[in-house]
Amino acid sequence: MTDRRAYPSDLSDARWELIEPVLSAGRYERHGRALAFGRPAQHDLREIMNAILYVDRTGCQWAYLPHDFPPHQTVHGYFAKWQKGGIFAQLNGLLRELVRRQEGRNTEPSACVIDAQSIKTSTSVPARSQGIDAGKKIVGRKRSIITDTLGLLLAVLVTAAGVQDSTAGRTLLDFCPHAWPGQRRARVRAGHGSPAGAQADRQTTNDADRCPREQGVFVPRDPPWSAPSWNPGRDPAAG
Repeated sequence: MTDRRAYPSDLSDARWELIEPVLSAGRYERHGRALAFGRPAQHDLREIMNAILYVDRTGCQWAYLPHDFPPHQTVHGYFAKWQKGGIFAQLNGLLRELVRRQEGRNTEPSACVIDAQSIKTSTSVPARSQGIDAGKKIVGRKRSIITDTLGLLLAVLVTAAGVQDSTAGRTLLDFCPHAWPGQRRARVRAGHGSPAGAQADRQTTNDADRCPREQGVFVPRDPPWSAPSWNPGRDPAAG
């Protein structure tokens, strides 16, 4: 850790202890594949992650990172490698299991909630990656998510806003049996349509509950649970 002044987005010592083994193992594996050729790592992994969290929290461009962080090219390089190598997915899974264990739950969920949200995009976003959500009259992208019943993220799919909820839902449901074979129930909105609901029935050993289209929020038959509205880059509680 450097002697610079801390930013509000910096990891605490306790949080760093949780994720450090995953990041260190990723660096060791990458260097092992390189057969020890090349220069040794110059930058502290904690500072790399702090810089990524700064961008995530503030929304600034990579090139506008403060100078007391490692070079923005280095930070973005690590971000891209960790994203491609599944490091962020590992961290999400690790933290989700810790929270579930603290709540007295099994580490693997037995039920999931599927939801989607269309968001507007800026004019700089490539047109080919955007679409029109006719129902909500939004031009942009759609993020479809699967969470457990605590609202903890299991999987996310980002598409053009014109992609139907049922199509994105089927894609996410295809992923569930392989990643979490113990899931027995899926909760979906009516907007995800009968194809996704039918697929949930087939791919879980129980059933798929559906939220009526006229309901503004999901109201299940059993204990109340729903996918919360959240912005992973702006919600302080998400850190």
